[in-house]
Amino acid sequence: MKVGLVRGYWGAGPPIGADEVVTAADDMGFESVWTGEAWGSDGFSPLVWWASKTSRIKLGTGICQISARPPATTAMHAMTLDHLSGGRHILGLGVSGPQVVEGWFGQDYAKPLARTREYVEIIRRIFAREGPVEYAGEHYQMPLQGGMGLGKPLKSIVHPLRADLPIYLGAEGPKNVALAAEIADGWLPVWFSPKLDDHYREALAEGFAREGARRTPDDFRVAAPVTIAIDDDIERAADGVRAGLGFYIGGMGAREMNFHAQLFARMGYEAECEKIQQLFYDGDRDGAIAAVTLDMVQDVAIVGPEGKVREDLRRWEQTALTDILVSGSPADLRRLKGLVEG
Repeated sequence: MKVGLVRGYWGAGPPIGADEVVTAADDMGFESVWTGEAWGSDGFSPLVWWASKTSRIKLGTGICQISARPPATTAMHAMTLDHLSGGRHILGLGVSGPQVVEGWFGQDYAKPLARTREYVEIIRRIFAREGPVEYAGEHYQMPLQGGMGLGKPLKSIVHPLRADLPIYLGAEGPKNVALAAEIADGWLPVWFSPKLDDHYREALAEGFAREGARRTPDDFRVAAPVTIAIDDDIERAADGVRAGLGFYIGGMGAREMNFHAQLFARMGYEAECEKIQQLFYDGDRDGAIAAVTLDMVQDVAIVGPEGKVREDLRRWEQTALTDILVSGSPADLRRLKGLVEG
């Protein structure tokens, strides 16, 4: 199992010390570093900055949102970054949720799987650069159908450094996971749980079995952010995870369509999710966070004394996960890398 670094998206401003952490991860031989985006910082700009400060580490968007950019724009970003980094870019894509897509980007969220399929197909055609791109899909057209009628098919001026630049898909539900296995080079879970490993493998197998599937289980990557908190006090270790889970389950999505809550419901925590959501929507965020149980934390994170962490890591290694993405200071990263690889 390979080790990567997850940086995510910014809070109110650029995180202090991020450059030091990324360059340290590069020096230590980390496999990859991943950004994110919600409705603030974008996913590409930090990677361009870090590309200039590193030499080996792969640079992934984890994820950039397909509704934020037309597919051609995303392809332009990806080709440019891949050139600037010497072929180290991984393009991670995802659909986000209707609150963000319709509320922030002002785009229609309907039919996210069909939309993703078209988006990836267009990007791959641009990367292939076999001719001017013409595409007449349900969600995307190149050139635009209608309008002034003056659009013409175009071929990228830039010659991609890699026509097979890897594309990973962020996914939580089984249909999205199967789609990732069918059309992508990797899957980026928001949360991964060994408890659902059989469920994940079934969804992946469905995608691999489809006609024209791009990859096989042997050359497909599953890269997930996993919080590893080492502390002899397991509840204290879990508290660092609870805040994020409480926010995502409680409010990162509409009450009737929250994919994060649905994921935890599949793990058997439907009642807990309903309680967390109710507290969150009642304005009691502290109560929502406190309602996240230790079992919920331990299903998606590795927390507790170092001996327990080592035992848990061996269990995670038996799953479909291929890359574990961690965070922390340079000293934390060195310790975590040793634990994962030890």
